[in-house]
Amino acid sequence: MADAGTHPLSAQDCLVAVMIAVSASDEQISTAELVKIESAVNNLPVFGNYDVDRINIIAQTVFDLFSDEDGLDALFGLIRESLPDRLFETAYALACDVAAADGVLGDGELRLLEEIRYELDLDRLHAAAIERGSRARHARL
Repeated sequence: MADAGTHPLSAQDCLVAVMIAVSASDEQISTAELVKIESAVNNLPVFGNYDVDRINIIAQTVFDLFSDEDGLDALFGLIRESLPDRLFETAYALACDVAAADGVLGDGELRLLEEIRYELDLDRLHAAAIERGSRARHARL
């Protein structure tokens, strides 16, 4: 998937993988979730030099991992290996935004968000603040 370097994923690839994983966690990827992922990649500074063509490659990687029994553990292993600690909260914020994008938080999405919090060892208070911010950004009338 990447060069023969020590990290198979870039930090940006990891952020995209987390967003795609959350979107796919309920076994139906909504248009709103896809738009949210595309918008994040196109507009956020962390993706400033990211090759958007990699989104499809990363998506296929996530889908391949999800088809394996231990795929989620493998995905988190890749993320912990390749994503700098300082971007763990960013990854969670992006995951929350994608989960909230379609206005429905299914059990699969909620379980994966919980797993992300655990795997990235996020502080409970910080995670709650991120979740609240996401909820506020995606409120509906």
